[in-house]
Amino acid sequence: MRIVVQRVTKATVHIEQNPYAEIKNGLVIFIGIEHEDDELDADYLASKCSALRVFDDENDKMNLSVNDANGSLLVISQFTLHAMTRKGNRPSFMMAAKPEKANALYEYFIRKMNSLVNSEVKTGVFGANMQVELINNGPVTILIDSKNKE
Repeated sequence: MRIVVQRVTKATVHIEQNPYAEIKNGLVIFIGIEHEDDELDADYLASKCSALRVFDDENDKMNLSVNDANGSLLVISQFTLHAMTRKGNRPSFMMAAKPEKANALYEYFIRKMNSLVNSEVKTGVFGANMQVELINNGPVTILIDSKNKE
């Protein structure tokens, strides 16, 4: 399971040109689920995201978690995080989980995040064509892979 975490001042998800979800001052989490992933991967990443200290403290040092900063969360499914580009120019998505499995783990990740953070976790719609608009604050962008625990 891979995630891209971006610290934002605001973010909005549109579906069919209609606003669907919006947050201010928080984290946008793009999540890609691989066919070998399970709930342990989701648990690991949810724990990491909820405790990640990427918000500034009173000394302008990144030292606060999303809970410490009273931040919001927006979780978006994104199977393209498992794109393989080694051969040719057209990405392959063979490693991405099938929709049934991916959706179940996506929903599990959201429930897990809701249990770990102080604010309601906003989401997009799994499998939908979404337009995500965000203002990356910093910019702060962090990649985390549950199979590569660095």
